[in-house]
Amino acid sequence: MTIGFVVNDITTEKATYTTIFLAQRMHNKGHTVYLMGVGDLAYYPDGYMGAEAVQADPKHKYKSLTTYLEAIQSEKANKVRVTAPELDVLMLRNDPSSEPEGRGWAQNAGIIFGQLALRHGVIVLNDPTKLSDAVNKMYFQHFPEAVRPRTLITRDKDEIKEFFNEQKNNIILKPLQGSGGSGVFMVKKNDATNLNQIVEAISRDGYVIAQEYLSEASAGDVRLIVMNGEALQHKGKYCAIHRVNSKDDIRSNLHAGGSTQQAKVTPTMLDLVELVRPKLIQDGMFLVGLDIVGSKLMEINVFSPGGLYDASEMEGVDFSEPIIAALERKVHYKKTYDVQINNKTVSMI
Repeated sequence: MTIGFVVNDITTEKATYTTIFLAQRMHNKGHTVYLMGVGDLAYYPDGYMGAEAVQADPKHKYKSLTTYLEAIQSEKANKVRVTAPELDVLMLRNDPSSEPEGRGWAQNAGIIFGQLALRHGVIVLNDPTKLSDAVNKMYFQHFPEAVRPRTLITRDKDEIKEFFNEQKNNIILKPLQGSGGSGVFMVKKNDATNLNQIVEAISRDGYVIAQEYLSEASAGDVRLIVMNGEALQHKGKYCAIHRVNSKDDIRSNLHAGGSTQQAKVTPTMLDLVELVRPKLIQDGMFLVGLDIVGSKLMEINVFSPGGLYDASEMEGVDFSEPIIAALERKVHYKKTYDVQINNKTVSMI
């Protein structure tokens, strides 16, 4: 199997990132693995999309994630021009909302080039025709109301103030665009002093999400990985981590300074998976991360869900194994049926 991973920028990848974890494991199993940043993507005169990708030494097995990462980030890394017909799978692992200022061009690049790859029979995951609907948090609102906290999305300060007054508890304010806990604020029920200033600051760059505060969030959240519409399991263990807030910080996201603990996956969490499963299948969302607080979902990460390495370490099983096996099956199905099955279908079987 030949697979390409699209990331924001190869130079910013870290050894414990899910992409590197999967790439190293696949490389060591003998698969051909290419990594490319969105800035490396191209459309060539012969009509194919492709990229100037990097590849670790095919003759060498890497004992650690660190040595594998060093190999692909090295100036001596094997740089290869790869085009769509050479790939079986293209995994879009770049997060548009994580792009820094000045790289607006990069936000939709993975999706656009992923759509071009579809024309040549490449399996593109997650499905790029639906990822385009998920470039901001509005995608979350397409899931059943029963799984979501009560939410208002607007740029009107008065509407947000009215929403705040209706709540029995604190509210969370955050931008419609963005991820990683950036720009997230809690306004306490007994102190609305800074409400207007916070709304003004967030709304300068777009819409504001006002959301009911779930009291269970004080204990952090659970990131649960879902594959093919089902909670990812391996050897009787669920692929999940409990992300705990850092002191005096409402954000449990690891990029915002949170830490991880072993998670307990409850029947309530599995019920949430069942409720979102039809939509995930419909949209061809092969691998996603559900962020769960209490009986609600706080977010569905469809671009670059992390936590695979941490969950593997905590649970003592290698969660890359069922993912790689699923990818191998998809390639087999695609080669057997060719154009008879579309990308969304092969994404979820």
